[in-house]
Amino acid sequence: METILTSTTCQLTAFHSPSSSSSSSSSLPLKFSSSIAPTLRDTRKKAVAASPVRRRPANPAVPLRVRANSQAAPASAEAAKAAGVPGEMKAWVYGEYGGVDVLKFDPKVSVPEVKEDQVLIKVAAAALNPVDAKRRQGKFKATDSPLPTVPGYDIAGVVVKVGSQVKELKEGDEVYGDINEKALEGPKQFGSLAEYTAVEEKLLALKPKNINFVQAAGLPLAISTAYEGLERTGFSAGKSILVLGGSGGVGSLVIQQLAKHVFGASRVAATSSTGKLEFLKSLGADLAIDYTKENFEDLPEKFDVVYDAVGQCDRAVKAIKEGGIVVALTGAVVPPGFRFVVTSKGEVLKKLNPYIESGKVKPIVDPKGPFPFSQVAEAFSYIETNRASGKVVIHPIP
Repeated sequence: METILTSTTCQLTAFHSPSSSSSSSSSLPLKFSSSIAPTLRDTRKKAVAASPVRRRPANPAVPLRVRANSQAAPASAEAAKAAGVPGEMKAWVYGEYGGVDVLKFDPKVSVPEVKEDQVLIKVAAAALNPVDAKRRQGKFKATDSPLPTVPGYDIAGVVVKVGSQVKELKEGDEVYGDINEKALEGPKQFGSLAEYTAVEEKLLALKPKNINFVQAAGLPLAISTAYEGLERTGFSAGKSILVLGGSGGVGSLVIQQLAKHVFGASRVAATSSTGKLEFLKSLGADLAIDYTKENFEDLPEKFDVVYDAVGQCDRAVKAIKEGGIVVALTGAVVPPGFRFVVTSKGEVLKKLNPYIESGKVKPIVDPKGPFPFSQVAEAFSYIETNRASGKVVIHPIP
């Protein structure tokens, strides 16, 4: 396994695919072509020679000084070469907010530096989440890290380098996790859709031995969200739950695994379209509701908790028992509903690992996947249809 040396400069050059950062701040010069140059106030310094791609007159190629909030800058390519390890990696990047078309494949992104409390991971598989699309669209740009961005939250891979303050993990360990502790607050510039990424040890756990990298990559953010949401409702053994959006990444975990096997639910109901009702039953739902034919809030049965993963809190509050509660992941919130943003922790993954290794908690990967690394744009387009069953995973990664 190659050991990755740190570098101090990151060179991003636009390249079109054939198929189509946290506490301390440091200055990171990022040079890239006009096709991914963002429009940022106070970032244009002087024009540089344009790369051989079609130029946009309004956005000439410019060198940007960007603070890498989540990671320090990478080391020189010369130092990396001297050590016999790669100084650059393949990655997907975007330099402006927008649709899927802003995503560009770049074969020469510098490998990120590893801080004292971090490990460098050779990424084997990465998964997409709805938050990835919302971030790319600029829906929380006020709290995002500076552009340009290598997107991605979920990873599974192998540790190839450890920081000086890392206590448990070692080179060669197979790990998985969500690389961003706070999904909406300064997520890393160097995300998981790359060959390598640097992550705090506290956000990771050893990969369960009985699942592969593809399955592991699909778990971290979704299972952490499912678990924290149930925990915040005070969910406990003997209670009933209705899951809105039961076939999605979070919903599928709430249904078949966490509610029953971890929290001891007495009854689990879930909604989906007609074609996915059998899928819900296979996950362990006691009641599968076809939302195209029935209004769940009009059913005589009411629930202790409604887990709303689709943004229908106004209807969800009509489906709870007296004293019940609604946890909402998106959309407007109506009392007694509440919304939260997950805090990712390796400790949660470690706590749930025994359930995964026993087979009680099973990762669900969308049957259209995994998508190859060359088709990241297609994977984004697919997850934005909101029709995925389980998780959308990218694999293999070069």
